[in-house]
Amino acid sequence: MTNDLISDRLFLRTWRIDDAETLYELASDERVGPAAGWLPHRSPEESAEVIRSVFSAPETYAVVLRDTERIVGCIGLMGAGASNLAIASDEAEVGYWLGVPYWGQGLMTEALRLLMRRAFETLGYSALWCGWFDGNTRSERVQKKCGFRYLRTEHDRIWPLTGVVRTQHISRITRSEYFY
Repeated sequence: MTNDLISDRLFLRTWRIDDAETLYELASDERVGPAAGWLPHRSPEESAEVIRSVFSAPETYAVVLRDTERIVGCIGLMGAGASNLAIASDEAEVGYWLGVPYWGQGLMTEALRLLMRRAFETLGYSALWCGWFDGNTRSERVQKKCGFRYLRTEHDRIWPLTGVVRTQHISRITRSEYFY
């Protein structure tokens, strides 16, 4: 594991199939998935399939507590081809979620800062994009704490993973803003 994926309380690592039960415990909570744009997981088998088909993508990580090695959430980068946004080839979208028992502890802010360091200092991206759905003030706060700036709001957009019409707020941080 590289140093750009380790902080005081967390480390980021790739997902493994044997993480499926823990993923299910966190992702089956109805407060998690819909806030991030996906449906709650219905079984450990479904969680294993998500690990195989989604979380196996490059730059997608389990967020893990250093002291207990317990997975608490997920964070990742999606390049231009995988992003939900129209972004340039040298930019990426950030996606993340955190299990309910770990809300309010600053863990996702810490994880996002790790991923930003990797994205800008190691991978050389020129900008990172992120979004939050209307009402998800936790996600909005995480982005603001990490220096993302609000750019626009997309109203009445059908979200592909759920088929639900949502309003999404979009933010961005550039490489120069990060290094400022």
